[in-house]
Amino acid sequence: MDIVSTKEMLSDAKKRRYAVPAFNIHNLETMQGVLEVANELKSPVIIATTPGTVSYAGADYLVAMAKVGAKRYNIPISLHLDHCSDVDILKKCIEAGYKSVMIDASLKDYEENLLITREVVGFAHNYSVSVEAELGLVSGQEDERDIKESDSVLTDPYTALDFVEKTKIDSLAVAIGTSHGVYKAEPKLDFERLKKINSLVNVPLVLHGASGVPAESVIKAIECGICKVNIATELKMPFADAIKEFFEKNPNASDPRHYLIPAKEALKKVVIEKIRVCNSMNRG
Repeated sequence: MDIVSTKEMLSDAKKRRYAVPAFNIHNLETMQGVLEVANELKSPVIIATTPGTVSYAGADYLVAMAKVGAKRYNIPISLHLDHCSDVDILKKCIEAGYKSVMIDASLKDYEENLLITREVVGFAHNYSVSVEAELGLVSGQEDERDIKESDSVLTDPYTALDFVEKTKIDSLAVAIGTSHGVYKAEPKLDFERLKKINSLVNVPLVLHGASGVPAESVIKAIECGICKVNIATELKMPFADAIKEFFEKNPNASDPRHYLIPAKEALKKVVIEKIRVCNSMNRG
């Protein structure tokens, strides 16, 4: 197999009322950990990379690694560019082989968000690449993007309908009370707002900032229309903690293979949990 667009996998999730997990990875080991678990559980999976990760690892390396995974495993695998506000970077990733992109012009005013998103959709669809966009503002930090909680804006259902119709996007990230990064208190999600958006728009809906949201809340969000769940912080923390623990016990160690193996195993435990919460097992 080859890496695929998210369009078909999210359409299936919408029809069968589950969600496809999107895991933000940063290197070979984090990608391997995600794909190994997804294959074991027969789950479709989205490998997500921020522009910062693209800058760190290189789009060509990331595409090549994802293609190796898709060839090795018989499950739907998509490589997705997450939270990209730079249209030039986004286009370069598409040309490098990405099959899914998120244009994030949510910090712009509504009309400019429309114009930028329509430009991206026109370009991406020529490559059979699916496009996600965001309406409203999800607070917290993602790469260099840092939104204060006081500046967050929940997605208006009727504006969402207008936005989807005018842009022809393939999926919509909605702001319903989640946040990027680590939560200081349990988030309160606006499920009624989510239900209303889902009743009006015909594209799959995306939940950003799902790391740290209680499983029961994510499950309820999926029941209310969420088809893609983004996980980032909850992968990074156990990966880093496992490396720290290894060096506490082995201060003179130097072989990366020795400390990256337990880090990958710690990450895999989170991937198992999130796939089960999304109910995406045996959907691949």
